[in-house]
Amino acid sequence: MTSSTSSIESAWTLAKERFSQLGIDAEAAMKKLDTLPVSIHCWQGDDVAGFENPEGSLTGGIQATGNYPGKAKNAQQLRADLEQAISLIPGPNRLNLHAMYLESDTPVARNEIEPKHFSQWVEWAKKNKLGLDFNPSCFSHPLSADGFTLSSANPEIRQFWIEHCQASRRVSASFGKALNTPSVMNIWIPDGMKDLTVDRLAPRQRLMSALDEVISEKLDAKHHIDAVESKLFGIGSESYTVGSNEFYLGYAASRQTALCLDAGHFHPTEVISDKISSAMLFVPRLLLHVSRPVRWDSDHVVLLDDETQAIANEIVRHNLFDRVHIGLDFFDASINRIAAWVIGTRNMKKALLRALLEPTDMLKTLEIDGDYTARLALLEEQKCLPWQAVWDIYCLRHDVPVGGQWLENVRHYEKTELAKR
Repeated sequence: MTSSTSSIESAWTLAKERFSQLGIDAEAAMKKLDTLPVSIHCWQGDDVAGFENPEGSLTGGIQATGNYPGKAKNAQQLRADLEQAISLIPGPNRLNLHAMYLESDTPVARNEIEPKHFSQWVEWAKKNKLGLDFNPSCFSHPLSADGFTLSSANPEIRQFWIEHCQASRRVSASFGKALNTPSVMNIWIPDGMKDLTVDRLAPRQRLMSALDEVISEKLDAKHHIDAVESKLFGIGSESYTVGSNEFYLGYAASRQTALCLDAGHFHPTEVISDKISSAMLFVPRLLLHVSRPVRWDSDHVVLLDDETQAIANEIVRHNLFDRVHIGLDFFDASINRIAAWVIGTRNMKKALLRALLEPTDMLKTLEIDGDYTARLALLEEQKCLPWQAVWDIYCLRHDVPVGGQWLENVRHYEKTELAKR
């Protein structure tokens, strides 16, 4: 045992005792964390470019800023980068794929994608013991150029995107079947208008009808879960977003699909942590896209900030482990892309661990008893509990770097691999 390992073990022993004084089993908290996978988004690694057309440009309210060297240019590089990131993140993970990350020697229309176009991803996921999630790619395409896809007034365009989403569901189900864990498929569309809109109803009627057609094929819930994602606005849809929060909350509740809440898709004064308990009363499942908005929907790397912690607390306090799926959604091309994955994912897991180490039962009792003074005092005092020592031992047990040591691995990979691109 090295001196560094010894100090980590010693700190863990003291922390375990400190938590036990509050009735918290730190060992049990780590075991629970081992059952909570975080779905890492593939698109951080290549700036949301995909592999259909390397020269393609982003459209549909999506923009990656920065030009840090070494981005992945093909699936092999992206998978290698993901492996490097995952090796530095403790605990279970999943991978979230977009449809435009298919692999084919010949061009494939988006409404003609098949499971075979993602077979290498499945084999890679098996090797790395990962579940896969999926997304139709309803943006950065000639047929999304006017800002409308599933809600388009043009029936041919609308039908194309319906078929794309239907094909995506079959791909998603194939993931779940092959990997023996359900794939959550999230539908997000960029549809909306930049300026004043006269008819707000008709596009939403078309979207509702199109979505009904998309999910009409019955798929085994053991393999596939449908989710729909709202948005407040984006580039090109500042004045009107067809798929608003109200639309999708109503749709998910009435059709009993999962509802996706993205931390970056709401007004700056809103937070999704406050929406979780309300939405869970009406929908069977939630998909959370944990992100960090800065002034608007900018999808910055996730921090261990108040909102990330509040999201984790809501999941843990209400025992939503089997109904909430945790995913990440950010893309920053101004910093090392692998480091972005590691920072964001480790922060999400730290927040979950801190939530699992909270004396929730004690806090709930104080609340029921009306002792709000003690509730506030304990909430503040527990922030200083030695959760970091528990996180360090968790990393050590999963054989990943403790503290900021992981950055040395990323720097080495940058010099030996990324610099060659």
